[in-house]
Amino acid sequence: MRFVHLNSLVLALVCAVPTVASAQWQWIDSAGKKVFSDQSPPPDIPEKNIVRRPGGGSPRVTFPQGTPSAAPDAAEPGTAPAPATAASGARPSGVDKELEEKAKKAEEAEKAKRAAELQKVAQAKAENCNRARQSKATFDSGIRVARLNAQGEREIIDDKARAEEQQRLQTVIASDCK
Repeated sequence: MRFVHLNSLVLALVCAVPTVASAQWQWIDSAGKKVFSDQSPPPDIPEKNIVRRPGGGSPRVTFPQGTPSAAPDAAEPGTAPAPATAASGARPSGVDKELEEKAKKAEEAEKAKRAAELQKVAQAKAENCNRARQSKATFDSGIRVARLNAQGEREIIDDKARAEEQQRLQTVIASDCK
C-alpha cells in the first residue's frame, strides 16, 4: 500500500514540473535578442515584442507613475500598488549589471585569446622565414645536398630539383619574411 502512495506522489510531481517551467516570460529586447525570464519585461518593452506570458495571454499590468513612498492603501480603488524597485525609487533599466560585467570580461578574454593566437602565428612565420633563408643560402652556395628517399637511402639532388627547391624557398621567404 505504501508503494502505491509513493508512486502516485512521484507521478504528481512529474506532472507538476512542466507547469512550473512554463511560468516564464519571453520577449524580444531592443537589440533583437530573445529574453527568457521569470519576471515580467521592463516597461520600455512594447506589447508587440512580448512573445509569451506565464499562464497564457493575459495582458501585462501597467502601473501609473507615482511616488514609491505612497502607501498601498492610498492608491486609487481598483488599481494595484506599484512594486517597490530599488531603495532609490529609480525605474529598472532592464539590464543586469553582473551580466554586463560578465559579458565585458568574456569579450576581453576573447580579444586576449585572439591576440595570443596572432602572436603565435607571427612567431611561426618568423621561424619559417629564418629556416627558409638558411636553406636558400645552402642551396645558393652550390654545395651538394642529399635527401633520403622512400627506401631510406641518401640521394644527391640534381640541378632540376635544386632549382625547384630554390624557387619554393623563395616563395616562402616572400610570404613569411615581411
